[in-house]
This record gives sequence, C-alpha cells and structure tokens, in this order.
Amino acid sequence: MLRMEIALFMVLAFVAFIYFSAEKKYTLLHKTFSWLLIVMLFHLVMDGITVYTVNHLDTVPVRLNDLFHRLFIGSMILVFFLFYQYIAILVEEETGKPRRLDKAAKIFLLIAELGDMVLPIHYAVTPLGNYSDGIHVVFCYLSVAFYFLLCAGLLLINWKKIQQKKKTAIGIALLIELLVTSLQGLRHTWLISGMGLTLITLAFYLILENPDILRAELTEQKMSMLYLKSQVNPHFLYNTLDTIRIQAQLNGDKQVAELLMHLVDFFRLSVKVDRPMVDLDDEMELLEAYMELMCYRYPELECEYDMDPDLGGAPVPNFILQPIVENSLLHGLKNKGYRGKVTISAHKTSDGNMEIRVRDTGSGFSPGKKAAIDELLESYAKQPPKLVGNSIGILNVQKRIKLLCGRAYGLWYTENEEGGVTAHILLPLKEELM
Repeated sequence: MLRMEIALFMVLAFVAFIYFSAEKKYTLLHKTFSWLLIVMLFHLVMDGITVYTVNHLDTVPVRLNDLFHRLFIGSMILVFFLFYQYIAILVEEETGKPRRLDKAAKIFLLIAELGDMVLPIHYAVTPLGNYSDGIHVVFCYLSVAFYFLLCAGLLLINWKKIQQKKKTAIGIALLIELLVTSLQGLRHTWLISGMGLTLITLAFYLILENPDILRAELTEQKMSMLYLKSQVNPHFLYNTLDTIRIQAQLNGDKQVAELLMHLVDFFRLSVKVDRPMVDLDDEMELLEAYMELMCYRYPELECEYDMDPDLGGAPVPNFILQPIVENSLLHGLKNKGYRGKVTISAHKTSDGNMEIRVRDTGSGFSPGKKAAIDELLESYAKQPPKLVGNSIGILNVQKRIKLLCGRAYGLWYTENEEGGVTAHILLPLKEELM
C-alpha cells in the first residue's frame, strides 16, 4: 500500500513541476490551484507515513502515531476546502454570481481543523490491516460530506450557465470522490483516500489547468482578435469613398481634403497600434475620426462626448468603441434616417472601475432582440469568433474585454426610457492587465 502513496506523490510532484514552471497568468483561480497542489503533496506525504505507522502500532509510539494522523486528516480537510474554493471561483467566473458561501466554508474549516486536533483517535486492528476508526474518523467523513455537498450544489444550481468542459471536470471530480469514499467506507483497510484526491486533482489539471491547453486557447483567441482587428467593414469604406467622390463633383477641394484627412486618420490609427491595450485618449482619437466622417455623410447625425479628463490615460482594449458606435448607427439610427444623437461618455464608478457608455436616440430594440443580445453576450465563451453576420462587433468586443481584463468586466445593453439604447462597457482601472 505504501508503494501506491509513493507513486501518487511522484506523479503529482511531476504535475506540480510542469505547472509551476509553465508561463501563465496568475489569476485567483490559478493561485488557488497552486495552493491545492502544494497541500496535496503534503497530504500524500502524511498519507504514506500514516499507512506505515498505523500498521506498526507495536513499534511506533502512540502520540507520534496520533500526531501524524491529525496532520493527515487536517491536510485532507484543507484539500477539500481548496476543492470547494476552486469550484466556487470557477462558477463565479462563469456566472458572475458572488461566492455567498465562502464565509460558511471558512468557519466550518476552522471547526473541522479544531475537531481534528482535539477529538480522540482510536485504531482498529484486523488480520487484513489496521486503520483508524471512531469519532475522529466519523468527524472526518462529515467534513468531507459538507464540502462535497457545497460543490455539488454549486454545480447543480448553475448547471446551465457553466461551460461544458468545466461541468465535465467538476462532475468527474465529484464522481471520483463519491466512488472512492464509498469504497473506503466499505473496505476500511484499503486506505485509498489519497488516490481519490490525486485523481480529482489530475482531473482539474488535465481538463482545466493544463498549461499547453491554456496556451493554445489563448493563442487561438489572440489570433482571432488580430484577424478581426485587421478587417475593415467594406460597406463603410465604399460608402465613404462614394461620399468623397460625390462631394468632389459638387464643390471645391477644401471639404474633400477634410474628409480625406479624417479617413486617413481613421485608417492610420486603426492599424498603427500593435498592443492589445491602449490609452483611452488614443481610442477616442480613432473614434472621433470615424464620427467626423459619419456626421459629414449624415448631416442630421449628432455626436456628443462627456469624458472624465482624469481617464485619458486609462488602459482599454484597442478598437472596442468603434464597433459599438457603428452598431448603434446601423441598428438604431438607420431606421430613423440617421437623424439623432450618439453620446459617448466615460466616468469612474463607485467601486473604482471605469464605465464607458454609448447612448443613442435610435429606434431601440425590436421585439425579442434584447433578449437575444443578452444571451449572446452572456454565453460569449460558448460562441465561436464571428467573422460574418449580425452582432459580429459586439460579440468580439465582449470576447476581447473578457480575455484582456477578466470575466468580471464586459459589455451589456439597456433600453432608454425616451427611446434608443445604451451600451455599457465596464473596465478595470487598477487591475493588472496584459
């Protein structure tokens, strides 16, 4: 049996070496998994020691045996707490719902660790092998059951909102633990709890935390972003050039020169930036060049800016405002003959973030359209990058914000009481960005 613990430790140590040596973004989820790996390695060491000591009760002092058992059980409870934390953070990232049970989970952890230190330990001696039993073991099983139920509840309540891959990882982990705990309960001398916890950790690693998979997904997302950034709406280009051509026939060169200047500015700004994040001032300069052209083309179209001057240097994902404004024009003001106003504002929020709003006085959403947009933006991770079709701009803006700023930030829409819609973009001000 001891050989199994040694093999499990070597496997997990190898996984930890790969994980810690790989380049990755240290999010709260990855930090939690890092702690999980460290505690699991310690737990497997304690597992191996107790497998030896419990089967040598005649030679190992009772107090030393008890100490190792308490460290073994205490680390097991901590592992299950970290499993819960990992799943809770994952669910929060997927659904946007806060972790409401964290306080209860931490209080129970303190109670469980205290019980592990003070409850008496009893050892059963059998021809097939020795094991610990009594109130100490019962308390351990209750602690495991508590965190198991918390994890299962999170999975079931948020089943429809969690990505399939993540549901699979959590489901596999819970099934493994249920199976191993049941077998351990039926065959006390098997002492296979360490194997079950190792398998759960490996399930999370292979499905969710493998650095090669994460790197491949990140590369694919970045390539999609670069491709989409390089695409220019041909209708916008053709219509603008046609406007310039007509204007050149009707009057002198001054207005034509101004239009050309704005057009050149727009394309120069849209292609010169090779960084994923730019200052808000740079993003606004590009947007203003675009709106100068659109307002010239549609004389009854107005554009207004309400920007907090302190936010000019705030980092934002590049090329996210123009697609949103273009969406307002094509799906809101177009039906009103491009008569109306677009207002772009940026201000700090009460919680220290930045909110950019694009408000239009257009025709608003058609029946059922807002629900479809909300679903599209909420399930952005399940949507493949769109290169053609409706809502291409807002979906890809959502994907880029989530990728570059974190899942807590993003794009959503509200309807204005007086007509039209408002696009809201929430971005961090203090978060460390890529």
